[in-house]
Amino acid sequence: MTSDQTEVGILPSYLCDRWWTPALGQGEGADGDATDVLDASTGEVVTRVSTAGVDLAGAIAYARTTGQASLGALTFHQRALLLKEFALALTGRKEELYELSKRAGATVRDSLSDVDGGIGVLFTYSSKGRRELPNAQVYLDGPVEPLSKDGSFLGRHVYTRLPGVAVQINAFNFPMWGALEKFAPAFLAGVPTIVKPATPTAYVAEAWVRILVDTGRLPAGSLQLVSGAVPGLFDHLGLGDLVGFTGSAATAERLRTQAAPGVRFTRETDSINASVLGPDAVPGTPEFDAYVKQLMVELTTKAGQKCTAIRRAIVPEAAVEPLIEALRGKIAERVVVGDPRADGVTMGPVVSRAQRDEVLRAVGELQAAGGRLLLGTTDAPDVTRADGSIGPAPEGAFVAPILVGFDGDPAALPDAVHDVEAFGPVASLLAYRTVEEAADLVGRGGGSLVTSVATSDPAVATTLLARTAAYNGRLLFLDRDDARSSTGHGAPVPHLVHGGPGRAGGGEELGGIRAVLHHMQRTAVQGSPAMLTALTGVWHQGAASRSDTHPFRKSLAELAIGDQIASPTRPVTLDDIETFANFTGDLFYAHMDEAAAAANPFFPGRVAHGYLLVSWAAGLFVDPEPGPVLANYGLENLRFVTPVSPGDEIRVVLTAKQITPRETDEYGEVRWDAVILNQDDDIVATYDVLTLVAKTAEQAASAAASAVPSAPARVDA
Repeated sequence: MTSDQTEVGILPSYLCDRWWTPALGQGEGADGDATDVLDASTGEVVTRVSTAGVDLAGAIAYARTTGQASLGALTFHQRALLLKEFALALTGRKEELYELSKRAGATVRDSLSDVDGGIGVLFTYSSKGRRELPNAQVYLDGPVEPLSKDGSFLGRHVYTRLPGVAVQINAFNFPMWGALEKFAPAFLAGVPTIVKPATPTAYVAEAWVRILVDTGRLPAGSLQLVSGAVPGLFDHLGLGDLVGFTGSAATAERLRTQAAPGVRFTRETDSINASVLGPDAVPGTPEFDAYVKQLMVELTTKAGQKCTAIRRAIVPEAAVEPLIEALRGKIAERVVVGDPRADGVTMGPVVSRAQRDEVLRAVGELQAAGGRLLLGTTDAPDVTRADGSIGPAPEGAFVAPILVGFDGDPAALPDAVHDVEAFGPVASLLAYRTVEEAADLVGRGGGSLVTSVATSDPAVATTLLARTAAYNGRLLFLDRDDARSSTGHGAPVPHLVHGGPGRAGGGEELGGIRAVLHHMQRTAVQGSPAMLTALTGVWHQGAASRSDTHPFRKSLAELAIGDQIASPTRPVTLDDIETFANFTGDLFYAHMDEAAAAANPFFPGRVAHGYLLVSWAAGLFVDPEPGPVLANYGLENLRFVTPVSPGDEIRVVLTAKQITPRETDEYGEVRWDAVILNQDDDIVATYDVLTLVAKTAEQAASAAASAVPSAPARVDA
């Protein structure tokens, strides 16, 4: 043990709501078996990692009991607000995280994708959780399915949270973003998490977990951290548990075979991503310039250590030489390799010397398959050291940006081009003659997380979409209109699916609320309208209703699901139809021309405007006085079913369908089931009315008072 090592302690884990460290020097696997984690630039020991004596079974049991109970007591909205608190806490201390990340080779720009990217995931899921999920614990999937003619037997799909624990095994390259993009949807779903970070950057994971713990707002058992190996972990997992894995395909397959039946296993693995330069994107076009810039960024951000980085640059034959020269110039202009703590450095080392050796080994394999170095070298580069001096740094894990070229028939290129991933600042350059050849090259990657295409030609884009979408989890089309606003080839966003088929793992992470639903079970529920109303918290046609006080006179504290108003009838006359037509300018022939309307297969003759009927319906059910209902903010699911002719009558039945209090406001949202009927009780139209309603009568009175204008001030001439 060196003198440096004697001063460095074991990185703690966070288990069962307590920080835990192995007892040093007590038995096999304690201090002596700890793994040293080194600074990627200097080789100094940053921390030591060991889990000797860790009680993984106890951690899993704690998550399933305490974690499930604490998260289960919260609604989607309450969990979403906690995610916002966590994001704010990390934002307040992100400079600390930037500094710590530099020890792993990350520049400030790299930290924008990892630290800020992870914080952004929390903010996004907080926002989407409150906007797209109910303030409840059950999520409805799709419409009601009538299963009987009389409406007494219904079916509906619902999502409920899984009863186990989400074990999240993360890669070294994104210790924050990679972990938080798994944690956020699991937390929002109500499933507790155990995070297992990769050893080379485990100290960054420990730092963000510590910040969340310091808030005092983590529900008990909702988040645990294992800083080190997890031997035997899979022996304790079963039905209701999940594993989210990011890393190599070989490791993923080994772990998957250890998982018991019923354990959900999602993996994001090796990906030989492609980027295609369209034949129209010739030098001098905005698309060519955007392609070169993007390729440079993907080569150098995180020193190319991104699962989404460009590994194959696929370009037209005529563009090969111009691209090489343009990329050479861009690298010379923008890229400074060195210690991220030095001023001016734009690309740091890879995460460790072992990873550096692995990258160079993979480059050697590409060279052995016929590749030639077009840019860069496998020799150790001179770099900018922390003190600003320039020279060799053998103790660091530095690799210069490398572009490997392959010649010959695109269809006959060696398999290594499409199989070998040099997980560092390395890409291969492949030439094509036709768009179809380019598509075939994309497909030979065996399944990717992302492919980007730089083109302004819709025909090229359409061909590549049709021929490559099945091989990719994401496609980015880059042109002059979105080049500035695009998040880029290698930047997954929480709104869209992150994952890919085939060798990319076949999984889907992120994707907005889709990722939340990965942590829940979809179940078809059958029953009576009354039973489905009780189970889902949403009123179903045929369930009990109540008509006493006008429901618009009730605050959320008084309003109940099923509160209803059935309006009187209103006759429809030809004068009404013509007045509405002339007033609005909607002179569509079905309302104004008897012969033309009668010739239409959908109408018996002239009919009332659908929007006239919806407007009248509002007049039939609205209580006009100030009160708990603060605003109408929209209609959804509007369908016109039966035409209404002059001489018909209409009425409306309005029922409180779903009540969603807002956690942070003095009001909530009420969804009303609206049904317009004619004199024969045929359904004319159905839709949902959305309103904002005060939580209490006192808040309603306050809102009404604030809406009354004050007397105008006297103005003397």
